[in-house]
Amino acid sequence: MHLVQILLPRADNAGRPFARGEFDRVKEELARRYDGVTAYLQAPAEGLWRQGAQSDNDEIVIFEVMTENVDLPDWQGRRAELERRFRQDRVIIRYLPMALV
Repeated sequence: MHLVQILLPRADNAGRPFARGEFDRVKEELARRYDGVTAYLQAPAEGLWRQGAQSDNDEIVIFEVMTENVDLPDWQGRRAELERRFRQDRVIIRYLPMALV
């Protein structure tokens, strides 16, 4: 079993927040494909990263799905689509092995 996480920014690079409907669309797509999704939308996490001497930060939301197998080409295509829809240079999608208790 694997846990797949998608990290998406709450706003674009100009600071304009994305509409709630954009996140609801992602949630519905994942729920249809994986029979369930957990979406952390109400209390966004904060991301901070450095590029040289400059640092940037974002508020992010996180989507999680559990799946037996990770289809990397499918997830790479999904990442490219989310980068286009959310106008991002890079969307982070990561997966971790997991076991249920």
